[in-house]
Amino acid sequence: MIDLYTWGTPNGRKASIMLEELGLPYKVHPIDIGKGDQFTPEFLAINPNNRIPAIIDPQGPGGQPLTLFESGAILAYLADKTGRFYPADPRKRYIVLQWLMFQMGGVGPMFGQAHHFMRNPKEEVPYAIARYGAEAKRLYGVMNVRLGQAEFLGSGEYTIADIATYPWVARHDWHRVDLNEFPNVKRWYDAIGARPAVQKGMKVPG
Repeated sequence: MIDLYTWGTPNGRKASIMLEELGLPYKVHPIDIGKGDQFTPEFLAINPNNRIPAIIDPQGPGGQPLTLFESGAILAYLADKTGRFYPADPRKRYIVLQWLMFQMGGVGPMFGQAHHFMRNPKEEVPYAIARYGAEAKRLYGVMNVRLGQAEFLGSGEYTIADIATYPWVARHDWHRVDLNEFPNVKRWYDAIGARPAVQKGMKVPG
């Protein structure tokens, strides 16, 4: 059984969705980031970068335990472990990796900054709201073009690129984006949101 250390954030939900999609048994260890659980010595021994999610797989490569953090690395590892959601064909695999990196380097950081400044009740910073709001919409536009060309982000099939991106798009209202302005993204979002494993994974840790 895989140990999953997580909280109800987009990055955390990437891992729980993946585990649900794969049907792998896992035990949830809630790390309440609002209370500072990510800074405890116990969690820092698992992830010295004090971020969720993290996993411990007692049956890692060679049958030895593996501790892993960074959501993208976790998705790639679980995909390789099971042979699912990450094409073996090199050309397709690198396209999926490209869109996974797009999420990790663009969608996650920029969407996160957008909803941080837009939802922060302590102060309003118009420049930051305008800057990150515009960048969030630009990224939605990039996805909208891609999803007008392919059913899913990475290829014609559902992959870790989609699993990584969906939980961030699920917070579109947090960054003041109307998905009706991006019809291809909305089509993709609705289709993925209808998957039972996604619905279950989005409720972790509950």
